[in-house]
This record gives sequence, structure tokens and C-alpha cells, in this order.
Amino acid sequence: MDLDRYGRLLEQELLGNILPFHAQFCVDRVRGGFFGRVENDQTPHPDAPKGLVQHGRLLWSFAHAYRVYGDPAYLVLAERAYDFLLAHFLDRRDGGLFWQVDAAGAPLERRKMVYGQAFAIYGFAEYALAAGETCSLETAVALYTLLEEKVRDPAHGGYFDAFDRAWHLTPEINIDQAPGPVTKTMNTHLHLLEAYSNPYRAWPDDGPRRSLRNLIELHLARIIGESCGRLGLHFDAQWRPLNDQVSPGHDIEASWLLVEAAQLLDDPELLQKVVPAALHLAQATLAAGLGPQGEVLDEDPAQAAVWWMQAEAMVGFLNAYELSGEERYLEASQRCWSFTQDNLIDSRYGEW
Repeated sequence: MDLDRYGRLLEQELLGNILPFHAQFCVDRVRGGFFGRVENDQTPHPDAPKGLVQHGRLLWSFAHAYRVYGDPAYLVLAERAYDFLLAHFLDRRDGGLFWQVDAAGAPLERRKMVYGQAFAIYGFAEYALAAGETCSLETAVALYTLLEEKVRDPAHGGYFDAFDRAWHLTPEINIDQAPGPVTKTMNTHLHLLEAYSNPYRAWPDDGPRRSLRNLIELHLARIIGESCGRLGLHFDAQWRPLNDQVSPGHDIEASWLLVEAAQLLDDPELLQKVVPAALHLAQATLAAGLGPQGEVLDEDPAQAAVWWMQAEAMVGFLNAYELSGEERYLEASQRCWSFTQDNLIDSRYGEW
């Protein structure tokens, strides 16, 4: 399949299935924001709790869709997520955002998961870029500044994973629900890398530039490390690995996010370090992370083909093809798309 046709099919899926599903069936017109749970047959659960990650990602998605396509309906949906986050998730006493609220917006889980703060920064900065919204950019910058103060580890580098409401470290809790204590996780660092790119786009200050560069170098030195092809998942404060678990979906995701961040910094020397590491990650996923139909599999023992892994693999393998010119990566990307079409897309009710 040529690249133009591939691109048209993916765009058709985005505009004809994924975004319309959330616009039509996930909007909570009574209590605000978006329903916390919707069945595959489009039936909402009006009383389901609502999540920080969910609303942060929807804010980014509809704001970015507006930036790309200019449809004002996307901006209205982004504003809905933005307003709900400010009204119900923002902790005006201790700073940051709560992890979960109930259907009406009252706090349920007041803890501060750094993974969730990252997606809030990502969404706020994107909304600022889309709407020219000064308050949203100020909120993103304030949240970035708060994380640098409360979450960054000045002794060993990187960022701690989980805190209570008042920003006391809680190593017995981590985003992956791995047996504790876990102080630092790949997952949180990868999405801070992703999130910190957006404030820098909207606010090209030395602070986020330094933070973004440090996160890239941290991935190269600590998270990928000597294995150069697989990400470590869980670490103590000194960056000692706590297990030998792997996640092919995150490996291929990191491969393109690292390149995107390095390109944003416009640092050729840094990019020369990142590109080989990204290709090693893509090669490792290609060699050991795929199922018989080309699908990316979850880590042992689950060996399940989860939807988000296929989405990341389509992007990651395409990025590896662009970097290397090797057709095997383009073929791998398109095989993941074929698997998704055959097994994950819900042709009856919509979404995946």
C-alpha cells in the first residue's frame, strides 16, 4: 500500500469513526465533561467516575483536531474538557489536579499521580495553541513549574511517580500498579517527555527546553540504558531496576516520542544520539514483540494485543521507516493497521 493511500485510510478512521464516537456518545450534557464510562454499544454510564487522564487526553485530541482541520465543533468539545478540568479537577488548596472525580465532579481520588499531571499539561498547552487562550497556557506553565518544584529528584535525576494530595511521596503506589515500593517508572517519564514538548511549543522558554533535554538524556542513559533496545519499567530512587519486565508497546512508542522531542529542540548533536536508540527500539519490537498477524503483543504473561499498542506501533514503525528508509518498517506499520481493521475496529457501534 502506498503512503498516500495509507494516510487517507487513517484519516478516514479518525474523522469518520473515532472523533465522532466521542462527540456523539460520550458527552455528559447534564453534569459536564465527558462520561467516565460508555459501553461498546454506545450506552453511557451517567454515574461512572471521571478521570484526569481521560479529560486531559480528550482536551488534547479535540484541540489538536481543531488546529489541524479548523472545524469549530472540535474547539467546542475541547472547551468542554478544559472547563471541566478547571472546575472539578484543579486542586486550589495544594496545587495540581486530582486523579479522579465522581460523575458530578466531586473529588474521589485526591492523590497526585504525575502521569495524570503530565496529560493535563499536554492538554492545557494544546488548548492554548488552538484557541490562543492565555489562561490555559498560564495553567500549563504553572503546573509545569509545580512539578519541577515538587516532583523532580535533585539527587539522582528524573521524577518521582506518585504523591498524596499534599505532595508527600507515596512509593507504595505507582501508575502501573506494580508491586511496591516503586519510586520511578518509565511510563511516567515517557509521558512527561511527551507532555513537556507542548509547553515548549507554546512557551519556548529555557526552563522547558532544559527539562525536555534532560528527559531525553535520561531515557538514553537510564531507561534504555545498556540494553539499547528495551525499556526498563520500574526503578528505585537511584535508578536501580526493580524487575526485568518489558513492554513492547512502550518500546515502539518511545522510539517516535524521543525523535519528536529531539527534533523540536533543533539540536543536531542530540538527534544523532536519539536516532540510533529509536531504531534499536523499533528493531527490538519488530524482532520480539509481534504476534502472527503483525500485531504488537503485551508483555508476558498476558500476550494480548491491546488497542493502544497497535496505534503506537503504526506511528513508531512509520517513524522508523522515515529514519532508515527500510521497507520492513513500513510493512510492519501497515500490518498493525490491517490487524486493527480486522480485529479491533467496531464496525457496528463505532470506536475500537
